[in-house]
Parts: sequence; structure tokens; C-alpha cells
Amino acid sequence: MSEHGAPWHAHIYCTAETRAATEAMRRDLIDRMHSGAIPRLLFVGQLKDGKAGPHPIPQFEIHYTEEALPAILKLIEASGLTALVHPLTDDDLADHTTLAHWIGTPIELDLSTLDPPGMNQGVARFARSDF
Repeated sequence: MSEHGAPWHAHIYCTAETRAATEAMRRDLIDRMHSGAIPRLLFVGQLKDGKAGPHPIPQFEIHYTEEALPAILKLIEASGLTALVHPLTDDDLADHTTLAHWIGTPIELDLSTLDPPGMNQGVARFARSDF
């Protein structure tokens, strides 16, 4: 990953009340990715209804490198949506807990689904696929 910078994820959560705003945010991110408006935004996943991995409510994930982090943070913070932003390391648990940054009200994750330290399968999925 060194030629592209350190990998990062953000999970943007969706409730019944925020569905329209979440869908609009996803479309906006796709547009910004395709236009190059946010360089190094590499992947925008599907909005997953229900539980996906450690995420107990609907969400979609985005993949980007550290260079895009300031633009991503600004966009999510301005949206008013809840999101979990974290680096992608070989420690899945740390990525979703001690290394994570919440925007909005944190959501309790199901940590039992995460890979053991040193075995983060998300690394192989970076910029390729979501859950």
C-alpha cells in the first residue's frame, strides 16, 4: 500500500430517519470518486441493510488512503450522519476500537465477528469489495 498511502475505511450508518440523507451521501461520494474530486477515494460500497460483520445496523463502507482523510472527515462531519472512521491495519479489533474515531453518536459493535490480531481479512478487500 505504500505507493498509495496507508489504507483507511469509514462506515457510514443508516437509520430509518437518516435513510434519504445516507443514500444521498453515498451517491455524492460515488460522484466525487468518479470525478476525482476526492483524490484517493478508491471504493464506495453498497448500502447493506441489516447486520454486516461487526456493524449491527445498515451502513455502507468507503475505502480511501490517508491523503483523502481530511476531505472525508469534513464531508462526513458536515452531513450530520453517524460514522466510524478507522485505519486498516493487521489488527481488526484495534481498527474498530482503540484506533477508531466516531463522528456522531457511537454505535455498539459486535466485536465477536472481528478477525484475530494479525489476521485482518479486510486488508485483502481494501479498494476491492465490502462485506
